[in-house]
Parts: sequence; C-alpha cells; structure tokens
Amino acid sequence: MPYLVRENLLIGNIGDAAEVLQTGTVDNHHVTHVLSVLSSASVSFFSEWRTGFSVPVKEISKLHVADVDSAGGKTALSPEKLLYSLEYAGHDLKLVRMAVPLRDTESEDLLDYLEVCVDFVDRSRKEGGKVLVHCFAGVSRSAAVITAYLMKTENLSQEDALESLRQKCEFVCPNDGFLEQLKMFEEMGFKVDQSSPIYKRFRLKVLGESHFSGLRIDSSKLGEDPGMPVENSPEVQEPVKVENNRSPTYRCKKCRRIVALQEHVVDHIPGEGETSFGWHKRRSGNPFNKSNESECSSIFIEPLRWMKAVEEGALEGKLSCVHCDARLGYFNWAGIQCSCGSWITPAFQLHQSRVDISRV
Repeated sequence: MPYLVRENLLIGNIGDAAEVLQTGTVDNHHVTHVLSVLSSASVSFFSEWRTGFSVPVKEISKLHVADVDSAGGKTALSPEKLLYSLEYAGHDLKLVRMAVPLRDTESEDLLDYLEVCVDFVDRSRKEGGKVLVHCFAGVSRSAAVITAYLMKTENLSQEDALESLRQKCEFVCPNDGFLEQLKMFEEMGFKVDQSSPIYKRFRLKVLGESHFSGLRIDSSKLGEDPGMPVENSPEVQEPVKVENNRSPTYRCKKCRRIVALQEHVVDHIPGEGETSFGWHKRRSGNPFNKSNESECSSIFIEPLRWMKAVEEGALEGKLSCVHCDARLGYFNWAGIQCSCGSWITPAFQLHQSRVDISRV
C-alpha cells in the first residue's frame, strides 16, 4: 500500500507501481505520473519480477534529460541514460513515467539525479497530476528522492525533511551514502552546483571508486580541456577565454598553453589529512617544524581531457603538457600528499613551479 506524503504525492514499492501500470490506480489513488528508481530502468523489469505479469504498456516517446531540466543548467548525466519516457497503459490510461537506473548501495551516485527527479515531481504536481515515487521496497531510494524534494520545496534541512517523511511513512530509511549526498545537496543550497568544492570532491570520489572497481573511466566524465578552441567554431584557434577576468588561469610555463582554469581547482585544507608519509621528505632543521611551509607547492585539479594517461586507464603517472610535452605534475588515483601535509585522494597535481598563473 502506498503512503500519501503530500497532496498528490505518494511513496510506494514495486508492487504499487505494477498495479498502477496495469490499472492506473492503486489503493483508490488515480496516478498520472510514476517515478521509478530501480536498478533497471526498463519497464520489462516488472514482468521479470512478477511471474505471469502482463503490462499493457507502449512506450510512445523518449525525451532527453535536458528537456526535463527547465533550469537549463549542466548535468553530469550521460546522454545514453534514459530518464524520461512517455507511456500508455491499458484501459485508455495515459501515464508519464520517468525511470532512473539506481542501485540501493552506499557508493551509488544519487546526487547527479536529484535535480532531475525533484523537477519531475514538482512539475507533475503543478500540472495537476498525482505522482507515485517508488523503488523496490519503498524504503531507501524513493525515500531519498522524496526527502530531497521536501528539502528544496519546503526549505527543510535533511534531518527535518526526513523526519517529516517518517511522520507519513515511519519505516523509510535511506542508506548512509544517500544521507551523506542529501547533506551535500543541503550544503549547496538545495541544488547540484558543479562549481562547488563540495561537488568537485564528490565527483572525484565517484570517479575514484569507478576506477578501483575496474571500470574504464568514460572520457565524457572528464572535464573539458580549457586549452582547446571554442566549440562549434573550427576557424577560431584562440584558446577558451575565461569569463571572469579576475579568475586565475594556469598555463604551461614552457609553451604558455592553458592547462586549467580556477573552476577546475579542487581546494583542500592545508595541514589536514594523511601525514604518515612525511618522513620521505628531506628537510633541514627540525623535521616536525612546519612553520616555514607558508603555502602549498602544488595545485590539485579535477581530471581533464588533455590528461591522456588518465583517459587510458593508468593508476598513476606523469602529467605532461599536450603541446610541448613538458612535465607539469603527477596523478595517482590512490592519492598524493601535498607539501602542506594534506592527503588528496584521488590526486591530479600540478607543480606550481611548472605553471604560470595569469589573469586574462
């Protein structure tokens, strides 16, 4: 049985969704929109789950995720991941269904789907529809999505939104990884801000986990090469210009090619993190006295498309300028210790002595 969370908003499980797909109703609720958060986005998953289950559903169109993103912002979702589909059910019922392929594991990337899911629920309700948000058991994935929706639309903290949901459905329990990502969502102002240090650290963590699980890193997941010509302008040979004239640009010291912009920098707190490798460094004087270390000797950035060794799947290696082959730094998916003592994982390091910092 689904639970009514707010007017025209239900949370349920796969059984509730199956009933809606067959009849258009569940527990006397006439549902018009379904948000499926399952390990498989395919509607055939329902028939595989229930023996003899026949779903009279015909998919009539598919929309790119950008069509759902009314804000026009960037999304980290790859185009091949179908999120939005329009379907017909039996008995002349028309359903709009969005299917999000998401596993219920702590390492799963929920954050990149949140804005799309929240917008789907919000627009569906504003259009007068009744929305069922469901996962397999109606406990973790669907609860995480609805918690994010309540956070954004009612300006609630993660804790208050989840408590409000539990007042309607007491057994909901998003896994710890989802709760952590919902906290990031709150800290970024109830949006997924890709320029935020919070998001950048999260993206690096996701890429690192993908690498160590044996998955090849999709080049589309790497940041744009800031030294390439402006897109859609083949005749223009000038490098990409920085929109904010006061924003630092990092160039190869040898050939002056742009290798990173300030937006690519991943900040860290000096002096915090792993320090057990400090004995590798040779210092004069007291090795425990760090008072003479006024600043970091390296800049850490997100992985970019000019880093060929990264794209080829290496665990670690040199970062060299693609124009003049000058050595700029080093990368290691297992991490690198900064001169300040912080341990950055994964790490894509540019030595400050090998780059010039300019404002263009």
